[in-house]
Amino acid sequence: MNTNNSVEKFGPIRKHAEKIGNQLIDAFVLAALFVLGGTIVWSAVYAYLGMMDQAYGSISDILLLFIYLELGAMVGIYFKSGRIPVQFLIFIAITVLTRMLASVTVVDMSNMRILVIVSAILLLCIAVLVLWYSEEKYGVKESDSWLT
Repeated sequence: MNTNNSVEKFGPIRKHAEKIGNQLIDAFVLAALFVLGGTIVWSAVYAYLGMMDQAYGSISDILLLFIYLELGAMVGIYFKSGRIPVQFLIFIAITVLTRMLASVTVVDMSNMRILVIVSAILLLCIAVLVLWYSEEKYGVKESDSWLT
């Protein structure tokens, strides 16, 4: 049996199936983005209402709102461009580590733990700098189409 004949015979069917498959994937990603975006907004509003009940917002609470903001911005950028910028993930990690330092009394933490967290923040900042430099130097290929 000649495999070339079967490929030629089912070529149009395969192309049509791939097109439908890509449309289904895009629909799933779009629905997931709306669900994720709605969940982020809902969680941020819930956290904000909790701060309003306390009548004040601590540094830890404010940093939590920044985390929600960064997550929302990341979803928005992915919605517009079809790409997740790695820098936003690193910014979120930096904010989480900073929140960890701010939410726990530093006196209760061991010196080694403080040193490890601060070193991790420094390494993440260096990673953002390297990513920024490589993007400036080598550029990013922009895509006109959304996802597929």
